[in-house]
Amino acid sequence: MTAIGSERAADAPGLRRGAIGLREVLFQSVTDMAPGAAIAASIPAGVAFAGGALPLSVLIALIACLLCASCIGELARELPSAGSMGTYTARGLHPSIGFLVNWAYVAVGGLIPPLVLLQLGYTVAATVNSYDPGFSLNLWWLFTIAGALIVLAAGYYGIRTSARLGTILGSFEIVVFVVLAVLFVIHAGHANTLAVFTAKFTPAHFHGLSGIIAGSVFTILAFGGFEGAAPLAEEAKDPRKTIRRAVLGATLGVGVIYIFTTYAADVMFGPGHFATFSSAGAASWEGIARASYGIFWLFVFLAIVNSTIANSNAGVNVSSRTAYAMGRIGAFPRFFATVHSRHRTPHYGILAAFVTSVVVAVGLGLHFNPFVAFGMVGTGIVILLVAIYLLVNAACVGYFLKTRGRRVNWLLHIVIPVLGIIAFLPAWFSGAGIPVFSFISPLPAPYSYMGPAMGAWILLGLIYMGFLYQRHPERVTQVGMVHLDLDPEAGEPS
Repeated sequence: MTAIGSERAADAPGLRRGAIGLREVLFQSVTDMAPGAAIAASIPAGVAFAGGALPLSVLIALIACLLCASCIGELARELPSAGSMGTYTARGLHPSIGFLVNWAYVAVGGLIPPLVLLQLGYTVAATVNSYDPGFSLNLWWLFTIAGALIVLAAGYYGIRTSARLGTILGSFEIVVFVVLAVLFVIHAGHANTLAVFTAKFTPAHFHGLSGIIAGSVFTILAFGGFEGAAPLAEEAKDPRKTIRRAVLGATLGVGVIYIFTTYAADVMFGPGHFATFSSAGAASWEGIARASYGIFWLFVFLAIVNSTIANSNAGVNVSSRTAYAMGRIGAFPRFFATVHSRHRTPHYGILAAFVTSVVVAVGLGLHFNPFVAFGMVGTGIVILLVAIYLLVNAACVGYFLKTRGRRVNWLLHIVIPVLGIIAFLPAWFSGAGIPVFSFISPLPAPYSYMGPAMGAWILLGLIYMGFLYQRHPERVTQVGMVHLDLDPEAGEPS
């Protein structure tokens, strides 16, 4: 073992090593992306900006995320760790950057459950209301809290339970939406067109590339979580190989599904008025399925519900494992590193994620409405997550130049990371409300509030890091050391 050995008390239990294989790790990334919820809500949230050109926004997001996935895969092979993004950037750039990355990454993992639980709440409430008009849509929060309780139970009882739940739910939602997309394409007939991959159908007020870039903020949100397998490195079998395969496989596989399903909904609904498409009601996946294929809408509804639970579960896994890694070295409060003696789960981190989910989802949803709250939380996630992706791309360059020198692989460790940075910058500037380029259109209020809000979170992290540097500087520098010293062949701690 490396520094971890000295950080953990000899008699303290750790995470369960070798508990899950490639399938479960792959579906951690898949469910962290939440294909069903993303297809039904995250991606359609971008239609107001990209309109009928939304498939092009998805394609741009896929390219950017594949470039970043390659970097994460290369770093995960070298530094398998529950600290994941923070460890990579600490070793590739600087420990202080690694600390701030994990500070932001815990927030991302914490915001994913309220994002999708908001969708769960309004989707179930609207469906119940359609059959019983006496049921108030304002009671959506009951279903949000119920979903949070299910995820709390799954996370508490261990990574095997949690990962298997993700595998089952993830498989079901993918099958449902792919089958429905095939039916949409067939139904569209002569309306099928590749013009949706151009700027021809962008709305007048977001015409051309500006609308496509603004739309990509929400399509990147749909991809967010492709790296979700990385924090499970200490619980995965042969993590040097498993994590890399899972991250790349999930990004490419789900990305292709996103492009196909978005294209199918676009040509089925009509590219010219696709800007009116939404995540609920008649002009939605569930609405079209109900109108065109009768009972098939029920499978879409169940897929959306499954996806929100699975994605929330994956987000809790990410935030609790990252907090565990940081708590283990004292960079976060030590209680985050406490592991349940029987289930071997970081139960305090899981409980903290549950409380955060309920407070954020119900608080914002009641103050605004669940639809607006969904967009606000999603914008906040994209601002932090894309910043993390940018830094991880830079860390890939820094780490391999430091460790390999002239033997560096120029394609994998230099060219691809730089292209990844270039691909992500426009969407990050748009989400953060920074009009650096003429083709970037900042998001309107209240989504624009999230830029200052996420900035305040990072400022708080800077203040806390300054405190640690004054009192316990080693806790910041150890962010780059929270990884396992693994034998490359056996994949076991040496």
